[in-house]
Amino acid sequence: QVQLVESGGGLVQAGGSLRLSCAASGSSFSINAMGWYRQAPGKQRELVAAITGGRSNYADSVKGRFTISRDNAKNTVYLQMNNLTPADTAVYYCKVEYELLHEYWGQGTQVTVSS
Repeated sequence: QVQLVESGGGLVQAGGSLRLSCAASGSSFSINAMGWYRQAPGKQRELVAAITGGRSNYADSVKGRFTISRDNAKNTVYLQMNNLTPADTAVYYCKVEYELLHEYWGQGTQVTVSS
């Protein structure tokens, strides 16, 4: 059974930094892509950043502030978030896409940025 374990969320002041981690386990299939999404209250879930192989892409709102990275040996994806603003407050979810297009979501981790 696939499990995604997220960690690293919390409360931070504007201008601060947080690093999210998401470790995947329980599948014998290869991972195609890993990504981070977020959902703020009353808003739709949106893509924050994703990484496939050596390529990454970001939402315009986080470019230059967030960095996604991946440790293939650990099946873990990270999101380094710098210069956080209150607009970044949301529940952050990781998503892992395995070969054969099987997708799994993490349980979500709360990020709150105070002004």
